[in-house]
Amino acid sequence: MIEIIKSVIVVIFLIVGSLFLITGSLGIVRFPDTYSRMHASGKCDTLGISLILVGLIIYQGLDFVTVKLILILLFVFFTGPVAVNSIIRASFKSGNKMWTVKGWVQWSKERIE
Repeated sequence: MIEIIKSVIVVIFLIVGSLFLITGSLGIVRFPDTYSRMHASGKCDTLGISLILVGLIIYQGLDFVTVKLILILLFVFFTGPVAVNSIIRASFKSGNKMWTVKGWVQWSKERIE
């Protein structure tokens, strides 16, 4: 009975994580500019990968592989947002425009320094 409950919890984590990854992928394809694409990528991908790894940790149980999965989870949790922030700052400094309701707008370089 415990194994069935454990399997159901693992499947829920894997499905929800996969849905977040699919949503992030659709955001990358559908959003109009670099800034909103990176927002979708950073939020959804980090959460999706984290949920999938938590599901795998629950499935594996207490083992040496679990320690490796936790280290991968921490690595993804800390490096994902940093990478997205670096891409957004590079995009801003290179002068990419941002999409607003009024259309494409060029940000002033004094706003983010």
